[in-house]
Amino acid sequence: MPTNPFVSLFGRSPIGPMQQHIAKAHECAANLVPFFEAVMAQDWAKVAEVQKEMVRLEKEADKLKKSVRLNLPKSLFLPVPRSDLLELLSVQDKVANRAKDIAGLMLGREMDIPADLQPLIRTFVQRTVDASAQALKAMNELDELLEAGFSGREAKLVETLVEELDEIEDDTDRLQIEVRRALFKLEKDMPAVDVMFLYQIIDWVGDVADRAQRVGNRLEQLLAR
Repeated sequence: MPTNPFVSLFGRSPIGPMQQHIAKAHECAANLVPFFEAVMAQDWAKVAEVQKEMVRLEKEADKLKKSVRLNLPKSLFLPVPRSDLLELLSVQDKVANRAKDIAGLMLGREMDIPADLQPLIRTFVQRTVDASAQALKAMNELDELLEAGFSGREAKLVETLVEELDEIEDDTDRLQIEVRRALFKLEKDMPAVDVMFLYQIIDWVGDVADRAQRVGNRLEQLLAR
């Protein structure tokens, strides 16, 4: 495949570090699955262990983010606008941030998830992690996309991956509605403050999927330029 001439002008490409960053952000988000399993089992030692790991991963993602920002070339010959890459980096960083928020709040309050709600929550959390994984999959094509000049088969592949990400996020929206409805039926038998915080956690889990989808949206914008 012929090399895009802009690639050689890019100097130290930030694409690899950006891919490392979203891999770390996804790793943090993926820990929501064992985290919620531990919460539902009321295994607070395990909950604390997983939360600690999520904090570590989020900090590593932050270090990678700062490194990319410091080393991103300011050259006029960037194949894509520097501001677009910085915005993409910021969006993918928010995936890890929100996952960490969820873990911190649930551990701090030792939140209980009603047994009747647990199967739906389990599906909802898994589908949210699926969205994060799909964002990672799409981002892992960015270097090839750059090499191909944002056109051809690689562009089509990324478009397909982003479309699949949109479908996954649609699933999380539907599941979020189902979880909220199920909680509404249970809330009269629960302390009001517990209900309030559980609704917040449901919203935040949905946020993780929304933020993963925004990674795909940013990639689409790069394709459209």
